[in-house]
Amino acid sequence: MDLNDNDTNSAGVESPLLNNFVDGVVDYKGRPVLRSKSGCWRSAYFVIGVEVAERFAYFGVSSNLITYLTGPLGQSTATAAENVNVWSGTASLLPLLGAFIADAFLGRYLTIIIASLLYILALALLAFSTLLPSNCENATDNSSCSPQLQVIVFFIALYLVAFAQGGHKPCVQAFGADQFDADDPEELKSKSSFFNWWYFGLCAGPTVGIFVLSYIQDNLSWGLGFGIPCVIMGFALIIFLFGTMTYRFGEKTHEKNAFARISNVFVIAARNWRGTPSAVSAEEEASERMPHQGYQQFRSNEDGTVCSVDDVEETKAFLRLIPIWVSCLGYGIVFAQTSTLFTKQGATMDRSIGSTFEIPPATLQSFIGISVIILIPIYDTILVPVTRTLTTIPSGITMLQRIGTGIFISTVSMIVAAIVETKRLKIAREYGLLDDPNAMIPMKIWWLLPQYLLAGAGDVFTIVGMQEFFYDQMPSDLKSIGLALYLSILGIGSFLSSFIISVVEKTTGGNGQDGWIADNLNQGHIDYFYYLLAGISAGAFVMFLYVAKYYVYNGERGM
Repeated sequence: MDLNDNDTNSAGVESPLLNNFVDGVVDYKGRPVLRSKSGCWRSAYFVIGVEVAERFAYFGVSSNLITYLTGPLGQSTATAAENVNVWSGTASLLPLLGAFIADAFLGRYLTIIIASLLYILALALLAFSTLLPSNCENATDNSSCSPQLQVIVFFIALYLVAFAQGGHKPCVQAFGADQFDADDPEELKSKSSFFNWWYFGLCAGPTVGIFVLSYIQDNLSWGLGFGIPCVIMGFALIIFLFGTMTYRFGEKTHEKNAFARISNVFVIAARNWRGTPSAVSAEEEASERMPHQGYQQFRSNEDGTVCSVDDVEETKAFLRLIPIWVSCLGYGIVFAQTSTLFTKQGATMDRSIGSTFEIPPATLQSFIGISVIILIPIYDTILVPVTRTLTTIPSGITMLQRIGTGIFISTVSMIVAAIVETKRLKIAREYGLLDDPNAMIPMKIWWLLPQYLLAGAGDVFTIVGMQEFFYDQMPSDLKSIGLALYLSILGIGSFLSSFIISVVEKTTGGNGQDGWIADNLNQGHIDYFYYLLAGISAGAFVMFLYVAKYYVYNGERGM
């Protein structure tokens, strides 16, 4: 090797050794990391594995929750549905808090470990609460049943689960996506696939969990049904720790984090709005006359606090996400129905397989996961390459196009659910079963499959699309917040669903009359409720099309 080769390298050709280091990240000891020995799929597999286990545990609790509330705890159908929606909404909003704590203080890795330990404690307490005495299942009047100690311990444990997954959920996914270098073309392609296969794993865990745990809970023991997820979460934490030496961690800087920068822009804007704008205008004019400085600065009138144009543009990018977020709420409302009213429908139908075996009604929720498990490989290996040749977009279609497709599918799922419920009520009427709340309608539960499968198809497009969109469009050190934003859509959707149920219950019932959502579903009209949700979803879809049309992606601004 002669000196000319060295000169060539120093003149601009990157050394293979130097190129093998990944910029902006370090290992668990704070050292630079080699691309060939860290991150990418070797790390992502550990992270996906822990998320599969966490989703197994979470859905092992949530999928059959309405059955536990209306059974051992003796709540009415409407009250139980509202409680499930409020809890689900809280669980989906708490990731905003968990993401803030992770991005601003603890970091994603440490937050995941603390959240996992809290998860294990909460699940253990949940299983313990089922061992406390209760006679509600033998009570003739659910309204007079009040197992106070069991209810208190159960709901404390239930909301601890919500807090734990609030720290776990956004951080695990963001930490997994962080293992891919967006500046490397090959790893960038892998990152796009990561979101698809992430959701594949996300649904594989619940699919198994719903099948196994709902059967155990309905036929063997609620304590065992809640205890198994506790053990699974313990293994999940061990799996996550095993991958520590391969992980890429964001390099710490002395620069303010993005949350503080954005907050600072809002504070200065509020102060200037209350005061006179002359100081700001003068500052802008001065900076425009000095372009060689490379950036403008905006100063507060009161204390001289400064934020750069980059900070302002970062804030504007964040604000541009709000219309998209609002227009997706209709999808969040529809999403809330699969674990509540869909399950109660199934409980009234013929669930027998053969002469002796009867499947739990919550089992059909697993078909959402099965739908996703089938469609994700088709989407990633067939649909993306085909559409990529037509659009020249690396992901085949844009993130917003993907979200919009899912919202449309979810609207169709509500229409199908309404049609099936109308048929179920017709059969109940024909067989004279309207007045018997415990009657088994001679209609196979498999009639509900289309609405579950459509819900899964909608998830493949909307859920994965929202995950990638809100992660991609947020500043680099607010990625956890971005994923929490998508989760908050599902949380607010659950709260809105609970509110709509409450309004429908009051406006369609009363004076001794059953409303659309009655304890005896045969006396109600859930089909009307589903049509209402289909209308809300259709309106949200139209709004989404409008705001998406004018949205400009971060990478396209300034072109």
